[in-house]
Amino acid sequence: MFARFKSPSAPPAPVVDKPGGKGRPTPTRKEAQAAARARAKAPRSRREQLAAQRAGKSESSKTVRAGMKAGDERYLLPRDKGPVRRFIRDFVDSRFSFVELMVPLLIVTLLLGYSGSPYLVGIGNSVLLGTVLLVAFDLFLMRFRLRRELARRFPDEPTKGTTYYAIMRALQMKFMRLPKAQVKIGQTLPEHYR
Repeated sequence: MFARFKSPSAPPAPVVDKPGGKGRPTPTRKEAQAAARARAKAPRSRREQLAAQRAGKSESSKTVRAGMKAGDERYLLPRDKGPVRRFIRDFVDSRFSFVELMVPLLIVTLLLGYSGSPYLVGIGNSVLLGTVLLVAFDLFLMRFRLRRELARRFPDEPTKGTTYYAIMRALQMKFMRLPKAQVKIGQTLPEHYR
């Protein structure tokens, strides 16, 4: 007469995302308390604190570095942000630069300098001087073309610092540039960078 009878268990209701909801079920009290205890559990010793800090810094720096390599705007330094800087990066990366020949030619010059022959040393010095002049001329042409393109594509934007930014990027070897190159050499650039 006073016994409780369990009704047959009904299948759980499907989770329906309501507009403005959080998109997941509310955790049970037991789950919430366990999560709070795990967050509140402080490291016992100074060594554990330092290890936890190092792990956190390492993880965040890995995330930032990966974002910078991918060119994600959120992780870029202030000097790299914006459509003008993105265009400059693409402009520099899409052209062949004589700076990329600099390292092999420096090795050849070094070998000629240690050959012991004054004739070969003179050739090595001439190659080095010619390479430096060729790189300087290439950078001058790049600056001229870049200024013309910036005036055409971004007429209302200030161009202060753009030459320095482009030259510093062009002087780096292509595999060392950060953010990584998003375009290939010779690729046509998009018309709009907004």
